Amino acid sequence: MRLLEAARLPGFVNLARATRAHRDGILAAVRLGLANARVEGLNNRVRLITRRGFGFHSAVAVAARVMLSCGPITLTLPNEK
Repeated sequence: MRLLEAARLPGFVNLARATRAHRDGILAAVRLGLANARVEGLNNRVRLITRRGFGFHSAVAVAARVMLSCGPITLTLPNEK
């Protein structure tokens, strides 16, 4: 990382600092094989339903539509397998 800071380019300096600050979390995610793709996909679906649901009369109706479209949401973490 010191090599990137030696370049003195602001983008590389910020990258090196951020990587160094989050090093333990990055290594843990790689070691455990964690990814947030499922959560991001679900978030995208919920946002789409919410955007289409502006005509609903209440938030309860939108929440029911989300549960109907996404089904029972069960996420298992890799450490729970």
